[in-house]
Amino acid sequence: MKITQLIGLILAGFVVASVHAAPPFHAQGELSGEVTASSVLLQSRLTATPGPTLDPEGDIPGAKGVACFEWSPTPDFAKAQRTAWLEASAEHDFIVRAHLKGLQPGTRYYYRLVFGPDKSTVQTGPTCEFKTLSAPDDLAPLAFCMGSCMNYHSFLHGKANGGGPVTASAEDKQLGYPVFAAMTKLKPDFFIGTGDIVYYDHPPQTAAHTLVELRRKWHEQFRFPRLIEFFSHTPAYWSKDDHDFRFNDADLGGKKLPEPATGIEIFREQMPIFAAGDRTTPTYRTHRVHKHLQLWFTEGRDYRSPNKQPDGPEKSIWGREQRNWLEQTLQASDATWKVIITPTPMVGPDRNSKVDNHTNLAGFKHEADSFFAWLREQKQDRVLTFCGDRHWQYHSIHPLGVEEFSVGALNDENAIRGEKPGGKGTTDPDGLIRQPYIYREPTGGFLHVTVHGDGRLVLTHHDDHGVVLNSVTKSITTR
Repeated sequence: MKITQLIGLILAGFVVASVHAAPPFHAQGELSGEVTASSVLLQSRLTATPGPTLDPEGDIPGAKGVACFEWSPTPDFAKAQRTAWLEASAEHDFIVRAHLKGLQPGTRYYYRLVFGPDKSTVQTGPTCEFKTLSAPDDLAPLAFCMGSCMNYHSFLHGKANGGGPVTASAEDKQLGYPVFAAMTKLKPDFFIGTGDIVYYDHPPQTAAHTLVELRRKWHEQFRFPRLIEFFSHTPAYWSKDDHDFRFNDADLGGKKLPEPATGIEIFREQMPIFAAGDRTTPTYRTHRVHKHLQLWFTEGRDYRSPNKQPDGPEKSIWGREQRNWLEQTLQASDATWKVIITPTPMVGPDRNSKVDNHTNLAGFKHEADSFFAWLREQKQDRVLTFCGDRHWQYHSIHPLGVEEFSVGALNDENAIRGEKPGGKGTTDPDGLIRQPYIYREPTGGFLHVTVHGDGRLVLTHHDDHGVVLNSVTKSITTR
């Protein structure tokens, strides 16, 4: 499809709006999040400009107005229902979010935004869709994509962030990251963003500190047509890491801005993981997405000990409450495969110059090793970890048997070569980790996962254009 055709399709919802030549518009499209078998969160943001380009100030300003979501199990919106009217206000960055409940399992729903300056002057946005999770005993195949480390500055300005190739074309810089076009072709049931969705601290000379600056990072990232198209059809689950929390390797200490409370609050505001206004529900959670698969989303920033605290039993990324929850819910689950979605690696190897993750020898390695030992003691032998944060793709196996799949960076410019077991200066200088796969050359890309009715789990690494780089099949008869 030509660039002009794609932009035309993506912006179809803005054509009617531009005829009125007055805000509000919805230049960032719609998002659906945290889908379950019976519920979903729908989100949009009312804006003062209609298109995906930035204003002269480098932002997409918001606009006051009202909105609701209309949804139906059929694309013609027969028997459609509507949410209550929602107010888009500056206090919440003009974001509107609704929580749909009482939905049917395994059902595709269609929805659209109804919005305007007031209830008497409204227009309707383009049709979007999501599919609810199937019932827990359903054996229909399910597929999803995972990605991490989406560096806007390196992509848009042609700056390699660690050694990856600079490949974004002029067309890409208009449409957005090529990886979203590749994932769109696969039609996944959902997407998982494992953190570093935006980079508050890039570039360093203009790092975001204030509320306006932090919000701008989200506005510019989600304005691209390829992202709008992908998320109009694909619900998502989100986790945060250091760059979309505060800054590189951030913990809860220090006076450097943004403050921890601000980073926590802005992530809840911008991403549809909780109902609007929920400031208390922990961001760690679990979802049974298939008879054979359950996912655990861990929180890696809100509860961590200081990075520079000496490692040992009292040092933790998760905190005691989250660790207890993780162990209890793993034991309670009868899923064939149990996957921990972790924003940072637990197996690695990584560079040992770092101290902020579970692989680092002076970081939080004790917690990871003790947890892996607990898994072995409890005979939890089908637990895998899928991690973000590391800018390279790999499949590694811990000496205690836990397998980890790193999703790598979403864009080429943010990819790096990576570390191998046995490397000097790594977290595994003795080569105790087995690594069946690490990509040959740095590339952006994603992990695609399919779970089948017979219990097979197929895990495939792709580059940012969808080319298969590695594939692993796990069956019930194997560990």
